[in-house]
Amino acid sequence: MKLKTKPSARIKRRYLLIEAENRKQVEDVILDYIGILGWAKAAPMFVKTNSKKIVLAIERKSLTDVRASFELSNKKIKVLRVSGTLKGL
Repeated sequence: MKLKTKPSARIKRRYLLIEAENRKQVEDVILDYIGILGWAKAAPMFVKTNSKKIVLAIERKSLTDVRASFELSNKKIKVLRVSGTLKGL
């Protein structure tokens, strides 16, 4: 029997469609700006990786911090779209 988690205990994620060179570059930019503690709070999860397009799932409360890290970096990382569901991307 599988135990269910309550909806209030579930992590509510936002999905970002990012245009970047590779996954490592995105990780470095986030870690440089918000650090290891911010990384743990954001709980980023790479969902899908295509050529130059990456789908990143992050926790809802740290959306502004992650977006700010992309804007402040000098690397070419662009947030194309943000959605609450994968289908919305």
